[in-house]
Amino acid sequence: MNILVVGLGTIGSIYGYAFQEAGHEVEHYLRKGSPKAAVKQVQVELLDGRTEKEGVQRSDVYQVRHCSAKHYDLIFVSIPSGGLASVLEHLAADGISGTLLLACGIWEERVYVEKLVKGRPYILGYPVAGGNIIDNKLTCCLFDHFMLEKEEKAAIANYQELEQLFADCHIKLEQPYDMLEWIWLHMAINAGVISVMGKSGNVKDTAAAAEMLMDSVYYLKEAVKAVRETSQIVASRGVSLKNYKNELLAYKLPRLISALLMKRMFTKKVLTRKIMTLHGNTKDLLFVCKCLYNSGKENQVSAPNFYENYERALERITLFSK
Repeated sequence: MNILVVGLGTIGSIYGYAFQEAGHEVEHYLRKGSPKAAVKQVQVELLDGRTEKEGVQRSDVYQVRHCSAKHYDLIFVSIPSGGLASVLEHLAADGISGTLLLACGIWEERVYVEKLVKGRPYILGYPVAGGNIIDNKLTCCLFDHFMLEKEEKAAIANYQELEQLFADCHIKLEQPYDMLEWIWLHMAINAGVISVMGKSGNVKDTAAAAEMLMDSVYYLKEAVKAVRETSQIVASRGVSLKNYKNELLAYKLPRLISALLMKRMFTKKVLTRKIMTLHGNTKDLLFVCKCLYNSGKENQVSAPNFYENYERALERITLFSK
């Protein structure tokens, strides 16, 4: 496939590297004046979980090619903090077309997404990878699966080619009941966990805050409590949580049991622990919490622990940023 990755951020670079490694043509779309417009190579330090359960550490160089065409088989979009509208406007203004894979944290309703894409073919997905990119060095981990909307719910003509793309990369596809609802629920779970980290952890060091959480039964119990509340915020939007029993199972058990199981998971699963410590963009983390906070307040959902966690985290971050 001919693939255009929007930007040169962490997630786009991880999957762009994987696509290119599998033999596909990959280019990156960067806005005029971007400080990354001249980047030709990215150093890759990857904990690769596609073939080994605990991951294999790999070092490589990713050759970055820049946008040179007007049409692509696939346009991979993973944009943080509500920047999707701006990106789609720039692509349209530059006359660039192709099937859009929106691998973003979208908190809006489906009608909002439809309005943004303006009739262009698109499909929703969600990455199972993470890391950071600093000074053209990508430090990251990649899991063996990717969340993708079901074919019958996606108005695209090249779904089978997309399936083959991920198969070529040794990445399995998982298709939830409803992709957009799943994204909301995933954001809710993240918000519950992040709010506890922000309230009680080191706000100057997100990796240290994540380590604190993963090693503490007490803080994991607090996270379970918050996730139970944030999941109800998702339910207040008309989502039936019965369709996501597997995703919520760990948070339905007695809190102590949930916390002990989570602590064991973080101890044994190297990839899961790694992804928790690598995401250090405070702005993005707060954006997720803000989405849940605002919706919960608007829908009058009782979530006192989450609200207090987020408010306290925001106060601490504001104080330390001065």
